[in-house]
Amino acid sequence: MVANSSFLQMFAKSPVKPMQQHIEKAHSCALELVTFFDAVMAKDWQQAEKIQQRISELENEADELKRGVRSHLPKSLFMPVPRTDLLELLRMQDMIANKAKDIAGIMLGRQMEIPEILAKPMTEYLKSSLKVTEQAVAALNELDELVATGFRGREAESVAEMINELDQLEHATDLLEIEIRHGLFEVEKDLPPIDVMFLYKVIDWIGELADRAQQVGSRLQLLLAR
Repeated sequence: MVANSSFLQMFAKSPVKPMQQHIEKAHSCALELVTFFDAVMAKDWQQAEKIQQRISELENEADELKRGVRSHLPKSLFMPVPRTDLLELLRMQDMIANKAKDIAGIMLGRQMEIPEILAKPMTEYLKSSLKVTEQAVAALNELDELVATGFRGREAESVAEMINELDQLEHATDLLEIEIRHGLFEVEKDLPPIDVMFLYKVIDWIGELADRAQQVGSRLQLLLAR
């Protein structure tokens, strides 16, 4: 359980560490989509189901961490980071894990097949989105150092650069999303309309992984500006 003595001891030292643990878990959840997509492309639904179950387990673990953070986050006025900011960061992080679970769930449930012409672009698009979540993890892992330095100095400059790179990665993912949508538009007349509708939904949700990760960076940027 999250609310065990080791978790409480970690929280007593800093509320930041459990936040970092949570985003790492959320990112791990999203990373599983790479092998999940490989199984989908191969139409190996048995393997896809195993990976989907793993994603669901990781998402549940992320939920436990989230509940632990919410339950033990101090209400003290003397916290180094405003409680509302940490809760908003937590919400954005949690949506990464939730969206990964949604993507795997809908694709497995419908046994969705990705048109061959879109297989490689979709994989590149997914990996691009995951680069954004990875960068968000890296940026948030600097939060304890930021607190220690009072959000000033070289550490603050380094994190600002990381956030800038995160924004660039998210923009690159947006461009790939436009290409993917255009590619689907070109072939959608040859596909069952209901399949097209759900493909557009999956494309949108993959983009949301990057969007939520960027929002983590935006919250950190607000902290730097305080």
